[in-house]
Amino acid sequence: MADMQGLVERLERAVSRLESLSAETHRPPGNCRDVNGVNGGVAPSVEAFDKLMNSMVAEFLKNSRILAGDVETHAEMVHSAFQAQRAFLLMASQYQQPQENDVAAFLKPISEKIQEIQTFRERNRGSNMFNHLSAVSESIPALGWIAVSPKPGPYVKEMNDAATFYTNRVLKDYKHSDLRHVDWVKSYLNIWSELQAYIKEHHNTGLTWSKTGPVASAASVFSVLSSGPGLPPPPPPPPPGPPPLFENEGRKEESSPSRSALFAQLNQGEAITRGLRHVTDDQKTYKNPSLRAQGGQTQSPTKSHTPSPTSPKSHSPQKHVPVLDLEGKKWRVEYQEDRNDLVISETELKQVAYIFKCEKSTLQIKGKVNSITIDNCKKFGLVFDHVVGIVDVINSKDIQIQVLGRVPTVSINKTEGCHIYLSEDALDCEIVSAKSSEMNILIPQDGDYREFPVPEQFKTAWDGSKLITEPAEIMG
Repeated sequence: MADMQGLVERLERAVSRLESLSAETHRPPGNCRDVNGVNGGVAPSVEAFDKLMNSMVAEFLKNSRILAGDVETHAEMVHSAFQAQRAFLLMASQYQQPQENDVAAFLKPISEKIQEIQTFRERNRGSNMFNHLSAVSESIPALGWIAVSPKPGPYVKEMNDAATFYTNRVLKDYKHSDLRHVDWVKSYLNIWSELQAYIKEHHNTGLTWSKTGPVASAASVFSVLSSGPGLPPPPPPPPPGPPPLFENEGRKEESSPSRSALFAQLNQGEAITRGLRHVTDDQKTYKNPSLRAQGGQTQSPTKSHTPSPTSPKSHSPQKHVPVLDLEGKKWRVEYQEDRNDLVISETELKQVAYIFKCEKSTLQIKGKVNSITIDNCKKFGLVFDHVVGIVDVINSKDIQIQVLGRVPTVSINKTEGCHIYLSEDALDCEIVSAKSSEMNILIPQDGDYREFPVPEQFKTAWDGSKLITEPAEIMG
């Protein structure tokens, strides 16, 4: 276990050094070879990936820097994730497939990159570029194709389709006003189209590993990292060994291309590292002598390396502190439970409200705000006066919303159960829904409300020139 812990630490240092040496975006494939410490040429599959990075990824970076702000920051994270993937592919071209018990350590760096990108979106829900951030966040798991077999290509397409829900919003908002955003959408979606083509040519039935190199195990990687010069900050005279070894992930562990199975592996890699790192003072024998007499204490590291269902349990009892606070122009309402007296009364037009992981609670927002987001909430009620932008409900269950004034748009995404009570002034509200069920709109009539279900099933037919889609009526 000590070898594995040392390996993980070395891998993290290698990632940081590689990123610092790879700051230039428009780098020819030859330079990429130097960064990754390869003597001579690289495999055709790696050269092809270099081509993708120096064309599609570079174009996306350029367009993101034009938009600047949160979009640029997010794009730099995407670039870093692709650098990690490139290094992993180089390693796979030099080493044979690793043992299953080493997979989690090899997989961890890419898992962390993906989670960093998704966390950035969650922390910036009040951003005016939220749809841009969401398009990236929903599709970046496509980099997990390395764990999918036998057909990783369709998995990437599935992630690309997830992005289009948000890129369509971007196009709707900007196609007639700012073509820079249109160029941004095209360049981003092109990345995944090209990645599908790349996979089809070089890894059609799953990630291709070297058939002649040594087996990529924790011991062998540790040995290589220890013996080589190891990517010092200035450009070293000898090339620095293969730091790309930090991205291994075992294709054997993923027998199904399903998204949930893939991220069970990704989460396992993260949980293992968390177990290695987060050791409090009361758990350290040299700071707590009473632990030395407890023989069973030595088994705790093993526990942290058990399968993913075990590790998350150790974190589940964590109780978050409820939040109802104004940060800048964002109202944060988080982790509220069994509260039906929540009120936000002092509001301004430029303020937004972000409601996260609230259960069995009700919130009233008075006055007029820019937008409201309900994320990961259960059995939650919202009453508000006016919203000038959008009310966004995502990843939630059993939500009730009452509009007292006006709201132009309500978006429902990945939600089970959403009832929206409209006022007389809000009857022109547009309801946009995707991947959701049990949605009902209640319209005021004769002093009461009449319920209308939002269609969940559609039928599509070809009329000779175009596709016609309409709600499907279920008879019986």
